Amino acid sequence: MTALSFDETGVDVVYNGTEFRLEKDLIEDAIQKPYPDITDHEVLQIVEETPDLSGEPQQISDIIYE
Repeated sequence: MTALSFDETGVDVVYNGTEFRLEKDLIEDAIQKPYPDITDHEVLQIVEETPDLSGEPQQISDIIYE
């Protein structure tokens, strides 16, 4: 199971018991979109090789400004 925690400067990730941070600039470079327009599913695809993408994707802007 992977846990993602979003804020304005990046994402805290817990993947297979390992905690790390993905900075906003790294995510934008990897996905080639502005950070607020990226979805949680796109970030999950960076972390996991074959993620379970159930549910509707949410844009980061919707997650951090709710």
